[in-house]
Formats: sequence, structure tokens, C-alpha cells
Amino acid sequence: MDSSGDRWLLWVLRGSAVIAGGVTLLVILFLVAASVPAFQHLGVVRFFTDASWHPAEYAAEGTFNLWPMLVGSLLVTAGAVLIAAPLGVGAAVFCQYYAPGAVAATYRRAIELLAGIPSVVFGFWGLIVLVPMINQWHPPGQSLLAAVLILSLMILPTIAMISDASMAQLPDEYRFSAEALGLTRWATVRGVMLPAAAPGVLTGLILATGRAIGETLAVLMVCGNIVQIPTSAFEPVRTLTANIALEMAYAAGDHRASLFVTGLILTFIVVALVFIVEKINRRFSSLIP
Repeated sequence: MDSSGDRWLLWVLRGSAVIAGGVTLLVILFLVAASVPAFQHLGVVRFFTDASWHPAEYAAEGTFNLWPMLVGSLLVTAGAVLIAAPLGVGAAVFCQYYAPGAVAATYRRAIELLAGIPSVVFGFWGLIVLVPMINQWHPPGQSLLAAVLILSLMILPTIAMISDASMAQLPDEYRFSAEALGLTRWATVRGVMLPAAAPGVLTGLILATGRAIGETLAVLMVCGNIVQIPTSAFEPVRTLTANIALEMAYAAGDHRASLFVTGLILTFIVVALVFIVEKINRRFSSLIP
């Protein structure tokens, strides 16, 4: 490619970066602008200290406590990541270091297929199959546990594929050197390959966390949608995303503005996750060739 072609490509890439950043900034500004009436009429403290969540068009007529839904979102996300993380990383280790080539290729295709299933299908399966199973164990079935299990299935492919790609980029010399020292395969994986691939694995975990905390439809179908802080895994919960999906269609006034505050909270959580990913990549970049 000649120098003029290089310049053209450079400007195209710069323009794409500006557009992507501009769209993100506009979304954040829109959320902030739409949330201003809620902050003016309600303040910040009421979103965490009101008696419950019974919003109304005017601030004086309702209660606007978002805390139970924030706790519900964090519990669902944390539970899903705790289940999916060892399974996803284990699947990547199996594909890279234990499975024969043909088996590993087939296994990767299956993981990719799982990643392509729409969330509504996961939610429908959870509602028809998983919820009745949990209900037989401990009513009512629609619960924190059901949401955690569904989300763990949904984020498993993200963790597995990113971990697999991170391990695939490691030089073969790492493994050969460990084997030359007499280390077993598992000792090599545990002591050499996994630490070297840690930045990519952690990035996959954080991206999966972002996917989990932003999931709406599947969680809405199985979590029970009761605004409360659960005391056990079998109790229903409502997440922030489910709350927006359920109420935005008919919300007005301060009720509507408070839902935009909910979206703003979710955005800040995702921004924090992206910031953590950047910090991890910068701190451990020397471990990736």
C-alpha cells in the first residue's frame, strides 16, 4: 500500500474512533440530562433510603428506593461469575492442553454455538425447565438461584473463548521449558501457563461481568421480579435492568426520570469495569508476548 493509501486508512480509522467515542459520550450525556429532574426533585439520598420502590409521577407521592434492585443485580452477577469462571477457564485449559485436536475443535464450535443463542431462548428454557425444577426443591422457583444459573450459562462462552485465545497466544517455549525441567502437565498449566495468561483471563472475566450485569430479558423471565433484598438464593429478586424493562413503557415524570437514574448507575458500573480492564492490561502487558 502506498503512502496515500496509508493516509486514507489512517483517517478512516481516526474517523471510526471519533464516531464510536462520540456515540458513547452522547449516550452518557443523554442519560445524565434525562436523570436531572430526578436529582432535582428527589436528590441522591432518597434512592437509597426510601422505604421501598413505589414510584409516582411526582416525587412527594412515591418512594424511590433503588438499593434492593442494585443489591439484586450485584448478587445475580457475582453468583453467575463465580459459577461460570472456573467452568470457562477449565474449558479453555482442556481445549489447549488436554484435548486431542479434533475434539478441541469440536468443543470450541460448541462453545461458539452456545454464545450465539439469543437471550430470550435462555430465558424461555429457564422458565419452562429450570424454574419448575427449582420449585420442586424450594418454591417459588423464580428466584435469585434461577437467575444466577441462567446467567452463568450465558457468560460461560465469553470466559471460555477469551481464556482460550489468551492461552493460544503464549509461546510454546513456556511449555517446552517447563517440561524440560521435569514438570508434569498439570504443574506446567498451573504454575506457568495460567499465570502467563492471567491478564487475558481476567479481562474475559470482567467482560463477562459486564455482560451479566447488563442482561435483561432472560433474567426478567426467571428472577421473580419482587423488589426486596433476598435472604436466601430461593427468594425472588428484581434487577436494575429488569426494573427498566418492566416500567419504562408507562412511567412519567419523576418515575420516568428515576428509571434513567437506574440506567446511569448501570453505565457507571460498566465504565468502572472497562477502567479495570485497562488497568489490568497495562499492569500485566509484559506477561503477554
